[in-house]
Amino acid sequence: MPKRSAKGLPLAFILSLVFVLILGGCLGAAMGATLNIIRTENFTEFKSDLPSKLYDIKGRLITEFFAEEKRNPVPLRDLPPSLVGAFLTREDKTFYSHRGFSLKSFARAFIGRIIGRNLGGGSTITQQVAGDIYADRHEITLRRKLIELWWSLQVERRYSKQEILEMYLNRTVMGSGGVYGVEAASQYLFGHPAKDCSPAESAIITVQLSSPTLYNPFKNPTNAKARSKVLLDKMVSRGVVEGKEADASFKEYWDNFDYTRVASSAYFMREDKAPWFSEYVRRELENLLYGSLDLYSDGLSVYTTLDLDQQAAADTYMKRGIERANASYQRASSQRLTEAETSYTPLVELLGMAFNLTPLAVSSSKGEAQAYQYYQSKLNPSIDVLALLFGINDLKLLSNAGTVKIQTDLEKTTVEGSLVTIDNETGYITALIGGSNYSSANQLIRATQSKIMPGSTFKPLYYSAAIDSKKITEGTMIYDAPTIFYSADGTPYIPTNFKGEWKGTVLAWRALASSMNVPSVKILETVGFDQAIQRAAALLGITDPEEIRRTFPRVYPLGLGVISVTPLKMTRAFSVFANGGKAVTPISIRYVEDRNGNTILEPEKDAQKALEKMGSSIQIVSSQNAAVMTDMLQRVTASGTLAGWGTALKQTGPDGVSYTIPLAGKTGTTVNWADAWTVGFSPYYTTAIWFGFDMPGNSLGVEQTGATIAGPIWADFMRDIHKGLPYKAFPGAQSGLVNVKVCAVSGLLPTEFCKDGLVDLLYLDGTQPVASCNIHTDEGLATNNLLNIITGQNQGAQQGKAQSGSQGTSGGTLVPNLDSTIKIDLP
Repeated sequence: MPKRSAKGLPLAFILSLVFVLILGGCLGAAMGATLNIIRTENFTEFKSDLPSKLYDIKGRLITEFFAEEKRNPVPLRDLPPSLVGAFLTREDKTFYSHRGFSLKSFARAFIGRIIGRNLGGGSTITQQVAGDIYADRHEITLRRKLIELWWSLQVERRYSKQEILEMYLNRTVMGSGGVYGVEAASQYLFGHPAKDCSPAESAIITVQLSSPTLYNPFKNPTNAKARSKVLLDKMVSRGVVEGKEADASFKEYWDNFDYTRVASSAYFMREDKAPWFSEYVRRELENLLYGSLDLYSDGLSVYTTLDLDQQAAADTYMKRGIERANASYQRASSQRLTEAETSYTPLVELLGMAFNLTPLAVSSSKGEAQAYQYYQSKLNPSIDVLALLFGINDLKLLSNAGTVKIQTDLEKTTVEGSLVTIDNETGYITALIGGSNYSSANQLIRATQSKIMPGSTFKPLYYSAAIDSKKITEGTMIYDAPTIFYSADGTPYIPTNFKGEWKGTVLAWRALASSMNVPSVKILETVGFDQAIQRAAALLGITDPEEIRRTFPRVYPLGLGVISVTPLKMTRAFSVFANGGKAVTPISIRYVEDRNGNTILEPEKDAQKALEKMGSSIQIVSSQNAAVMTDMLQRVTASGTLAGWGTALKQTGPDGVSYTIPLAGKTGTTVNWADAWTVGFSPYYTTAIWFGFDMPGNSLGVEQTGATIAGPIWADFMRDIHKGLPYKAFPGAQSGLVNVKVCAVSGLLPTEFCKDGLVDLLYLDGTQPVASCNIHTDEGLATNNLLNIITGQNQGAQQGKAQSGSQGTSGGTLVPNLDSTIKIDLP
């Protein structure tokens, strides 16, 4: 007899009833959820992560920003059959016949779990899509499987098989470093769209599902090759691809495989037409974005100031310049070492043997150094390739250690370079180069981050203050001769000129054009540190008092640019002259839109409003001062250190009429030839170019100066970016300027005896000369009069004024320091 309850009902019946009620409740809840799903389709309303896109000034795509998830959705119809077949072969052979799950696969995976062996996954492609959206697939529990199973049924109900497969191929992780979907994987692994994948490449993408690290062909090519071959053979057996086609594609891929390529994240492998600029913008956006906005997943559209045409020219010329600078440096270094080995090593060895001084036995150390160099340059790269080819991990660790050492040495001995261009009126950064090759190991944007000694390119900044002081004019005569300057604490400073040459009497414009150091320091001494620093800080856009104090030392080497400043700030300073003395704010981002086209940021408008709030202080220097400085810097390109480049922008208009857009600029070379600069501008653009080392203490060599390596690159680049532009003159002043023809030697009004040439100079009204030349009063007395002026015998009164920093309005003279020994090259 069956056991009954107190009321006579069988216990089994009661238990069955309870089970039915519970099951019914669960099914009712599930049906209710299903009905709600049918009404709202909420399981599909997830926000897909989209990369943000950067556009240049003409609306052309520069690059995309994404973080861990790099997605490039592609329609299923655009994918080759071999690629789709590879995934079906490996992941779900019965995809088109099941209804979202496979009991056979589930049972296989369950048994494998029990016996501790990998017998294959238990999830169908539909389950993987459902789990990716609604479950944590890192969780290995029965609960997760049930959730995944439930949602897979809903996905199958809602979508067609083609739609499910398309979602799967566009959402699944398929590469290390955040590569999601077949399109992103193909671009990362092969550099081409997924539609162009061969059968072998399809197999390589598919095996990334097992382990994007273990089967990454750039990290473990041996593993990737073997695993993909197994899958390719299965594809052949299932009729996905013909055997001959599979073998041919496999052979072609691995015969041409680049074993030297390293595995970088997808971010660094992305297509980027201006990586240095993009990185600069990325950092700017991270400071600008607010709230929940995410640059890497919100699908923002960032409209920038970059001109891809100018950027392409910058890439070409800077690559050429950096290569040439490194080649020249290597030649000079090799020559110095050769001279040392042939001339000094034998002598040192002889002394070591004669006096038994072991440390002087340099031959053995030289051999070690040569062997080490050979290992670094020849053996280590080969070892690295062999380690990858044969999967020898210990050998790979050894080669990695050698690579790190090589990288450290490169920082000390590799010439780097930077370029930055801004529009003088708008402040748009139209081109930017931060170094040689942008990569995960080289992200220092030298154009905006590196604080470098500007050398003689700094001189125009305090020359501007000197012009406004009216103690110095373009025609002020200065003596270029060895001179001792004493700082406030009595420390002497003796500047020298390039190659130790002295020119004797020169006019101020010539001192700047030829980059003479002693006359420039005399001008700094005349104008004083306070005015010089105040003007330089204003031009560079440095407003914080503490930063000004740190940046500008109150010592005479300041006159030779012994400070630290970024190339972008130097570009801004020169652009103020080109903009008629008005402030320029460099910007890289115009505005930003969200994925729906709504404008959420407008940095350009913000910058414009900030300039408007400056009121009259927007005029950093007067238009008259800007005109005089522009005139002086034009003379640099006409007859100074940039001589010959002043006509670089000569072109012919549509009407057949030739014209030349004017250029102005300044070169700079720092102590020990460590840095080489050229900063210059046209009425349209200002560009700064720098070459040097990341780590101080090295020399480019005496043949590499601002004029020889930076100057030609600057001129070529400026020529290219001005092609097709109409003629435009530098902005002038409505009044307050006077152009005067003066004696090229004395800077005074010419006499009939001024046969050494005349020159037209630009003066602030009231500072032009009124006296006649006192050197060429008579041909026979020229030399005597000049010597009298030099020794102060003829103008003792003026000597006192010059030493105290005064300057008359008749051209005037800065008398040399009489404590020094003077050697003058007579005119």
